[in-house]
Amino acid sequence: MSTPTQISSCARATTTEEARFRIDYPLAAARNTRVVALDAAAEVIVRAAAAEDWSQARFYRAHDPGHDLVTMAGETVQLASELEKSNTVVMVSTAGENAEAAATIGAACKVRGIMTAGLVITPGQVSSDALLVLRPYARILLVPADEDDLVELLRATRA
Repeated sequence: MSTPTQISSCARATTTEEARFRIDYPLAAARNTRVVALDAAAEVIVRAAAAEDWSQARFYRAHDPGHDLVTMAGETVQLASELEKSNTVVMVSTAGENAEAAATIGAACKVRGIMTAGLVITPGQVSSDALLVLRPYARILLVPADEDDLVELLRATRA
């Protein structure tokens, strides 16, 4: 009488039976992330992140109560056109300014089914103003976030 042979998990993973569980399509493309600074201090943080090498991420500051955005190069662009090919928007706030822009961006994302995230960057403290501005419009909210959390978030989402 023969006894069944034990094979390692690595060897078992290469069997035909296990092949049906393999993902046989390429990974999803990088996210088309839009990052928006809502105040002057947040713009400094967003501008530093924009200097990194990203695949599809684009960086802006809010302008004209949420209807326009300004690129890091100073070009004014329409919010709606920038959201057309986007699947993620990250709003960054340090002081709770520009609540109208956060509301406009959040509403535009909700209508389009775009994931929103908010970073309240207030190292060592929680700014209730910044938290109150972003909470209604960000599905994911990092509080309190550090300045390097923006870069880490973008890397984690393959922006």
